[in-house]
Formats: sequence, structure tokens, C-alpha cells
Amino acid sequence: MRLLHTSDWHLGRSFHRESLLDAQAAFIDHLIATIRSERVDVVLVSGDLYDRALPPVDAVRLFSEALRRIRDTGAKAVLISGNHDSMVRLSYATELIDASGVYLRSDPATVGTPVILNDEHGPVACYGIPYLEPELVRHEWKLTKRSHTAALNHAMDLVRADLATQPAGTRSVVLSHAFVRGGEPSDSERDIRVGGAADVPASVFDGVDYVALGHLHGRQRVAENVYYSGSPLAYSFSEEHQVKGSWLVELDAAGASEPVCVEAPVPRPIARLRGRIDDLLTEERWQRYTEHWLQITLTDPLRPAFPMDRLRERFPYALHLEFAPEGEVAQRETTWTQRTAERSEADLALDFVDWARGSPATPQERHLIDHALADLRARENAG
Repeated sequence: MRLLHTSDWHLGRSFHRESLLDAQAAFIDHLIATIRSERVDVVLVSGDLYDRALPPVDAVRLFSEALRRIRDTGAKAVLISGNHDSMVRLSYATELIDASGVYLRSDPATVGTPVILNDEHGPVACYGIPYLEPELVRHEWKLTKRSHTAALNHAMDLVRADLATQPAGTRSVVLSHAFVRGGEPSDSERDIRVGGAADVPASVFDGVDYVALGHLHGRQRVAENVYYSGSPLAYSFSEEHQVKGSWLVELDAAGASEPVCVEAPVPRPIARLRGRIDDLLTEERWQRYTEHWLQITLTDPLRPAFPMDRLRERFPYALHLEFAPEGEVAQRETTWTQRTAERSEADLALDFVDWARGSPATPQERHLIDHALADLRARENAG
């Protein structure tokens, strides 16, 4: 059985206000072509199908078209919801959709119930574990701790209990949307930390032939047979060096093979540039970035006039501009904790007013900030 592992489509997402819908549609074209050329039997999509719980109409239309086209290839599909998706909305009509060979799992109640598929070596049990918000499952599952580790441990206990009832030789695949320890994050994932517990150990998934993870946007291996496929497109400038794509996995009688990367098309490359504006506008070495989406950091001692207008004459796809004057290197190299260790909450709020507006807070504004902070402290103590 040939599996194609992908995740984190984030349909409907933009990139610094640039629509990515055409690029996402191009990825779906690539996905369908890969299914056909590589004779894929099952497509695994490990969550964050949409970018938000109420996706735009065009994103819903693209998702519907993607599922129809996967079905038309003859391949099956197993999908789970992620932390960006609406668990309830994606549960709609799943029993009817199952009949088409598209299995969408977003209800925690279905965690221990596999999708059973078959090949010449026998059955394959595919278990979908959607993103588990600890507070939502804690009471239903009678968990003693409010953490991702507790939730996933219980989910995998359900998986292993069911797997023990399957015929001998049944191979197993788990889809999960979580932050697994050892994974390398980027700037574009939503923080899912709860009570200080941000991640779960890879050992949670012991005993499974292949674990198809979603959530982190960089393609990577975190343990034996435990992989993130990453997102098909870059969703932050921190991903400029990542190679996007899917994992192609062969599942035979002995288990899963070493996955092979199938690279996805790049709609427009991204890069981060740094330097003085005159250098960026004149030096030949920057010419190769004229068609990139760019984050540019200017290091001029004094902020140049109309910098973005000038930069876009050479770099029409410059999207984000930052300033880091060369004289402030020492301050930039200290951490936020170090820079704020001796400063009060009121001082930090006043610094923000000064930075955002370009002038210090008035005495009346200082009084309002002090009063607001005192009120918050009183509410916290009362709670």
C-alpha cells in the first residue's frame, strides 16, 4: 500500500495580505498528479485543512474540489481536523462521506475506531486522532491532568486497545495533529501550549507502523516512523530555507519503508534581506531577489524617507519592512527577559505608548495605565 502524507493546507490563508488561494490550488493540482504518477493508494492529511474555523467560501470550494479529485483518482483519503479547524463543522455528514472512500475524522469519540483498508498483505488500520484540546476532552475521558500529553496518552491507549483486537499481522497508521517533542517549529504555527506543557514525547506513539503528524510546518522526522510532512507552502519568512512537499511511504507486510520526499511547486520564493537601503537598491548581488516575496530589515543609522516606496522600485514583491539601526546591535542581542527584568508593568506599557505614537504618555494617560493595572491585580487576587 502506498501512502502520501501531507498536512497543514491552511486553505484560505494569506501571506502578509497576499492571497495564496491560487498557489494552494496549484498544490492541489500537484497532489493529484502525484497520486496518479506514484500510484498512491491512500492520502493522509493530518489536520489544519483550513486556516480558520469559519473559512471563506473560496477555500471551502477548493477543499470540496480537492476531495472530489482525490476520489476520482481511485485513491482513498483519511483526514483529521487540526487546531485551526472547527471540530464540529468538519464532523458534518461524515458517515455519508465515508461511503465515497473519503474518511474525515474530527470527533474525539471516534479515536479508537479505525478506518480499515486492505491490500495484498492484509488489513491496514488507520486511526485518526484530531487535534485534542485538553480542556475539551479532560472531563469526557476522566483525565487527571490538563495537558496534551495526558490527552494523547489516553487517545493512544484507545488505539492500542483496538489494535489488539485486530487480526494478527494488521499494520497500523496513526494521524495526529500535535506538537511532538523534538520537532522544530517555525513562526507560522499557532501556539497550543496549555499550562506550560507545549509538547508531547514521541514515545506516546510506540507500537505503530507509521505516524503521520501535522501542526509543525517544516518537513522532518522526530522519531522512528514518526514524521511531520510540513505545510505545502511557506506561511512565514522563517520558512525560507524549508523544502516543502509530502512524504511518500510504502507499507508492505513488514511495516513502513523510509519515506521519500515529493517536493511541492514553489509559487514564489521567499527571502529575508538585511542592509542599508542604498546598498540594497544598487548592489548587483541583490538582483536575484527581485521576484521573491521579501522581508527586508534596514540597518541605516537614521530611518530613510519613504523606504518601502523606494525598495519596491527594485523589489516589487517586498511585503514586510523592519528597522534595526546598526547602533542598536547590543540591545538587539539581549533577550526580552533581560531587557525587561528591572522594569515594571506600567513602565513597559508607557514604553509601548512612546514607541507606537512617537511621543511620551501624558500624565492623564499614566494615571489611566496605573488604574487599569491596579484593577487587573485586584481582579486576579479576587479570582
